[in-house]
Amino acid sequence: MSRAPYELAMESRVEGARPTYRFATADGVHSKRSFRAADRLLLESLWDADPGRLLCPEANYGVVGTVLDDAADAVTMTESSARAARLCERNAARNDADAAVELVADYGGLDRAFDAAAYAPKPYTALAVGKRRIADALGALRPGGGLYLAAAAGAGLSRYEDCLAELADSVERVAGRDGCRLLRATRPEAVDAPQYVTSRRIDATVGGVDLPLVSVPGLFAAGRLDRGTRLLLETATPEDDERVLDLCCGYGPVGTYAARVADCKVWLSDDDAMATRCAARSLDASGVDGRVVTADCASGVADRTFDRILCNPPTHAGDGVLDDLFAGARDVLAPGGALTLVHHRDLDLRSHLAPFDAAERRATGPEHVVLTAR
Repeated sequence: MSRAPYELAMESRVEGARPTYRFATADGVHSKRSFRAADRLLLESLWDADPGRLLCPEANYGVVGTVLDDAADAVTMTESSARAARLCERNAARNDADAAVELVADYGGLDRAFDAAAYAPKPYTALAVGKRRIADALGALRPGGGLYLAAAAGAGLSRYEDCLAELADSVERVAGRDGCRLLRATRPEAVDAPQYVTSRRIDATVGGVDLPLVSVPGLFAAGRLDRGTRLLLETATPEDDERVLDLCCGYGPVGTYAARVADCKVWLSDDDAMATRCAARSLDASGVDGRVVTADCASGVADRTFDRILCNPPTHAGDGVLDDLFAGARDVLAPGGALTLVHHRDLDLRSHLAPFDAAERRATGPEHVVLTAR
């Protein structure tokens, strides 16, 4: 992330708080131009609630954790997005908040007992994933600790409330505003949660090459190999001894394919920690080697160069993400190297490919095109 172009300011009128909290946001995070009603609900309810050691799951760009650092004994913000985690760190620092930030796929590795958790599920979160995060957050609390969940009806509120009713000692409706409702659930002695998120096996074949892949709900094309990625693989020609980067790897079909068809060194990178966990499992399932990193755009491989980069970019993430993505790809390409990417044929990515000398169309499918930029 080269820059965070959007600025938000939140004024406070409560004792002990800063007069103004300032936040940088960027393309690729939720509600980048305005504060969420769910975050405001959490702040209003937890400020005077003595949150103690506070956990903020999926903290987005860090509003709740940064502000409540002035009311809590300690704050830990977690994110599954590397870009969001970097914004959390930046916003905590600019507001002098002593909050920890951790990039995680789940909260099972958090070795501490929190007194409270504040969770505002993002509206596009897969329901199974949201329930898993609720269960993980409850499990990270001490017995008797409180999980505060704020969501709108369109973000799955009723189903999250049912989930809490199954897992918690008690659930109460605390407050509401602007279509959002705040729930408070009490952690029981033991949290006995179902396996909400289960991995699924995808058996794909491309050009006679079998690809056993591992996915989970919430990832792009979680149920099957998508047409764009298939066209990219049918067009790509990895060669022996090349250094290949699968950029925006998802659960790893491109990097796995490259490692299957050529004796090359493969790296896979994605912003999503859940995706990279699956990518590592996809490599294992195919019996091939590769390095997997969780990082924003190409930042996780900025110290390396590659002969070939293969990419199915997240075109929905916004212009800022695409600009950073392709500028980073240009920086890590070796002299003479090439970026091959696929995108929907209705889109025009020429402005984002400005760092490259030229781009040529390599293949055209019913819905997608494959370009190679050098």
